[in-house]
Amino acid sequence: MKVAALPRTLGLGPSGPLGLCLAALLLLLFAASLLIGYTAIPAGKALSALIGAGDSLHVMVMREIRLPRTLLAALVGASLGLSGAAMQGYLRNPLAEPGLVGVSGAAALGAVIALQTGLAAAFAQALPLLSLLFAMGTVGVLLLLAGPRGGSLTLILAGIAVSALAGALTALVLNLSPNPYATAEIVFWMMGSVADRSMDEVWLAAPVTLLGWALLLTLGRGLDALTLGEDAAEAMGVSLGRLRLMLLAGVAASVGAATAVAGAVGFVGLVVPHLLRPLTGARPSTLLWSSALGGAAMVLAADLAVRLILPDRDLKLGVVMALIGAPLFLHLIYKTRRQGS
Repeated sequence: MKVAALPRTLGLGPSGPLGLCLAALLLLLFAASLLIGYTAIPAGKALSALIGAGDSLHVMVMREIRLPRTLLAALVGASLGLSGAAMQGYLRNPLAEPGLVGVSGAAALGAVIALQTGLAAAFAQALPLLSLLFAMGTVGVLLLLAGPRGGSLTLILAGIAVSALAGALTALVLNLSPNPYATAEIVFWMMGSVADRSMDEVWLAAPVTLLGWALLLTLGRGLDALTLGEDAAEAMGVSLGRLRLMLLAGVAASVGAATAVAGAVGFVGLVVPHLLRPLTGARPSTLLWSSALGGAAMVLAADLAVRLILPDRDLKLGVVMALIGAPLFLHLIYKTRRQGS
């Protein structure tokens, strides 16, 4: 049996109708994110400001405020959507999401330590760097706990253990914090946001994020084979150990970088693959591309909602995603239950 014998959904790859529709939606939201903001700037002047021409105030707003925010929203959304699709494909569980393996919790712990110890105040990039370090270190811990030949269940249990430990340590830091200002900063950071970020965060996150994408997008053949079961996948020449290592490294790089620069943004990796799976024929390799584009579009849309709903208040992206994602996920569960009955 060959992977080519698996059922295909024609025209739904990255260049098919679904991919083109998602790419068009993403471009539309990307442009809207650049043009919509507290300061009204005509479209022509905004485009000129992006290349450094025109009014100096417009140039500052476009290149130092809106462009980094828009790029990070797209990077974060694509990373979470792609990682969620990869996790669900590997574990063959539609309830799986990137936080299941503890990467986001570990990244958050690194950021909390940077804020609490004052490293973030002393060195501007200490927070994302420490957050990334903790996220990447999670891969080694998971491999150590799960063992070289551990199955999916072992990986899930190891991820839950790491996530619980990271959450407990984060709570301990908050509980023992003697500085109320640091505590408030930690709480606001953990709500998730791409506002008030600079191009420094973009340049820091982009290389790690792209590395994670490269690792995850190569898993399509192996994930397609896994739909037939682990034994069938191995018989088709798929190395499950290598597949798991690349999955963990890709998720750690993508989600770790996203958490490092944006804080905790939930539900994207859980909901986006759910929404797009019926449109891809439930084929994991196609769902990877679709979820990356869909995740980027969803986070850009949520960030636009942050600016439009309460422009005078510091509404957080993570809060908006939770308000959108939780009811949507409950609806998907109800719909799935009705279809199964």
